[in-house]
Amino acid sequence: MKKLLSLLLTSALAVTMLAGCGGGGDTTTTETADTGDGKVYNVCNLVNGNLGDKSFFDSAEAGLKELQDAGRITYTTIEMGGTTEDEAKWESYLEEVSASGEYDLIVVGTFQMPEYLKNVSERYPDQKYLIYDDTTYTLPNVVNLSYAQNDLGYMVGAYAAAMTTATDVEKINEDAVIGFVGGVDSPVINDFLYGYILGAQSVNPDIKVDTRYIGNYIDPAKGKELAESMINDNNCDIIWGVAGNAGNGAAEACLETGKAYFIGVDSDQESTFSAEMAGITLTSGLKNIGDSLVWFFDEWDAGNEYWGQQILIGINEGGVGLVTDKNYDKISPDSVKETVDSAVAAVTNGEVEVPSAIGDTTNAVVELRESVRP
Repeated sequence: MKKLLSLLLTSALAVTMLAGCGGGGDTTTTETADTGDGKVYNVCNLVNGNLGDKSFFDSAEAGLKELQDAGRITYTTIEMGGTTEDEAKWESYLEEVSASGEYDLIVVGTFQMPEYLKNVSERYPDQKYLIYDDTTYTLPNVVNLSYAQNDLGYMVGAYAAAMTTATDVEKINEDAVIGFVGGVDSPVINDFLYGYILGAQSVNPDIKVDTRYIGNYIDPAKGKELAESMINDNNCDIIWGVAGNAGNGAAEACLETGKAYFIGVDSDQESTFSAEMAGITLTSGLKNIGDSLVWFFDEWDAGNEYWGQQILIGINEGGVGLVTDKNYDKISPDSVKETVDSAVAAVTNGEVEVPSAIGDTTNAVVELRESVRP
């Protein structure tokens, strides 16, 4: 695995207008420039949900915008929606943009897209695709980017376990109970959870972890309901929301009950929340999807192609990380920061190898999850 390359802002490029991508979803087009100094790729970003989730999809969009601002791509984003009714149309969107022949690369993401991508990519063998956060299939015209969310979970779990014992901090109670609100009970979400529990246990072997699943990524009301129960019934004082926009409902519960803190996911949610919501957000576990897209184009421009390959991007490659400024720096006691630094170092130098829920047929994460319920 090569390390993430830094984005090199090279020559200025001249203006080309991107043609709109077909379909009935919400479409955003961008402009960029090309002076002929280098290849400017035409990209279509298909979002199987909506922008504004302040985490997963927004992170990918930020990476594409960074590339566009650097004059390296033009791109169209189509928000396909995330409801069951919307999902019925996802393959037709993918079929339509593939049939257009307009795009050097079509970007999709998440565990919900691989079946549709397999069907369509096999019909368009000359079209190039990138799917992030999924490794279901290896296809000759597709590159798969995945992330070591198990390592990320370990760091977040160590932090949450250390913070829940810092009873001098406002809102932190005497009970060593932390929470996890996941989107769907699936291998990717449970990969976060696996690391989260093990990281927490590395700090306190007796810690309890209340795990709930919303069942989707678009229902913050359900996320709020689950988190309220975790806070009021089990004294959770720190909850990690790993459910896209639905997980933000857990942040609302933390705010409205006044009894708990929230940890964000994928992007720096403290920076994107309202002032009130930001105030109860301690940190965010970063899955740097946007950075990984930049890395991919760095590699492509350098002549390194990964079609038909699965690329795992971890902590040493900058694919995952933890926000350590703002509230983390202001609220976390020094002893907690030292604990987290030790956990990060242990993962980085290989002293700790965090197991993965992806591809695990032993049900180990399920057994672990059930063993630590409050």
